[in-house]
Amino acid sequence: MQRALELARLGQGWVEPNPMVGCVIAHGPEVVGEGWHRRFGGEHAEVEALRQAGQRAQGATLYVTLEPCCHWGKQPPCTQAILAAGIRRVVAAMEDPFPQVAGQGLRQLAHAGLEVDCGLLEAEARRLNAPYLKLVQTGRPWVIAKWAMTLDGKLATRTGQSRWISSPESRALVHQLRGRVDAILVGSRTAAVDDPLLTARPPGPRTAVRIVLDSRASLPSETQLVQTARQWPVLVAVGPEAGETDRRRLASAGCEVLVLAEPEAQQRLTALLDELGRRRMTNLLVEGGGRLLGALFDLQAIDEVHVFIAPKLFGGTEAVVPLAGLGIQQPSEAAWLDSPQIERIGPDMYITGRVRYPE
Repeated sequence: MQRALELARLGQGWVEPNPMVGCVIAHGPEVVGEGWHRRFGGEHAEVEALRQAGQRAQGATLYVTLEPCCHWGKQPPCTQAILAAGIRRVVAAMEDPFPQVAGQGLRQLAHAGLEVDCGLLEAEARRLNAPYLKLVQTGRPWVIAKWAMTLDGKLATRTGQSRWISSPESRALVHQLRGRVDAILVGSRTAAVDDPLLTARPPGPRTAVRIVLDSRASLPSETQLVQTARQWPVLVAVGPEAGETDRRRLASAGCEVLVLAEPEAQQRLTALLDELGRRRMTNLLVEGGGRLLGALFDLQAIDEVHVFIAPKLFGGTEAVVPLAGLGIQQPSEAAWLDSPQIERIGPDMYITGRVRYPE
């Protein structure tokens, strides 16, 4: 099962909004087939492993990181392929919460006479597919917050300048992250002041939709985002107060203009997450600024963080901080990182982990 989880990770960025799935077929200690879900709409992990095993699948045990599907989608049911191959036993890490599966695949195999076990390395499997599970269960994408800051916790100087806080090595990692997400979100001030391109260079498996939360549709036409909107998708989420002239200006440049009718900024942010979920976006990368990141933190909407800490000092009470929202009142209310990973990237410290909030 550990090997199956390793295989499943190879699909990251290629399979969303489907889950990452890996499969290993074995006779005792002998592995006779392996496979993983390689891309959205493509062959499932079980089918690839069964094809590799061939006749040796007869009487073997199939280990899979997620319950085999039992319905017709872009591919036929994996349960049918498993039964046809003569597999004797199926071991799944976890059930698939997708409504058309949800335990039915395992029950179908058990009713056909196969030995079925579920729960082996389940915690690891759930961690691997946490973004998929969140999308299925809540209808919202997995929110990844990324920021680069100085040792004294500043995103920019007091004049708003931030290029460059982090090292080239750290920025290369960010490009890898951009290349596997469905969308990248920034606030209107970050889009105007930093003038980011928000693309993955070199390109990754996915082309992210670049999103600007801009209540008044004030994003300048001269920005790189607007200038490249016909080359890479740009969505500008505006409020009802946005002028019709500016909406048309952005739309005519190739941007999609999404009007969020909610009266409050926090409500619009929630509505945007719901809309991205309806579009089956699994991973959303948020690159700032401080007000947007702070608003998401106040909503307890950040699921994962990637933080680059440069050995630099900016100082200044007016310099931008990463989480500039309302914040908490008591230290006991603090969120924390679950099993954070800390490593050195060039001169920077790189910290990443899943966010946990107090009950």
